[in-house]
Amino acid sequence: MTTLIPRNRYGRSISRWPFDDFFDMPLARVNASDAFNMDVEDAGDAYVVTAELPGVTRDQIDVELNEGRLSISVEKTESEEKKAKNYLYKETGEWSATRGVYLKDAATSGLTAKLEDGMLTINIPKQDAKANVTKVSID
Repeated sequence: MTTLIPRNRYGRSISRWPFDDFFDMPLARVNASDAFNMDVEDAGDAYVVTAELPGVTRDQIDVELNEGRLSISVEKTESEEKKAKNYLYKETGEWSATRGVYLKDAATSGLTAKLEDGMLTINIPKQDAKANVTKVSID
């Protein structure tokens, strides 16, 4: 799970002194709106992943587990009715984001996902650890 980067640390990775205040503010604003909060819990025999997705419907979410990497992608679009309005200032809009985490011993069967009140909850059962290491003798 070392590949999970918290959303609030995106702008901190590069220091641009003496322009920190000028550059960090726009980057922080862009990253905060483009990402979503995600928690990963080890519940013993399974992983429980929760993602905060307010205002997103089921058909706008794509969840995939590929060789232990869980990816959650969201593509939120506006309806034609909202596009036709004459807004003076608008903070909501179309956006897309993808978050992912590597779960080494995630099983590929028995996964469940539920979207309720803007919270996506994914239950991923664990599988028995396989021996991925092969001992090689040196001649």
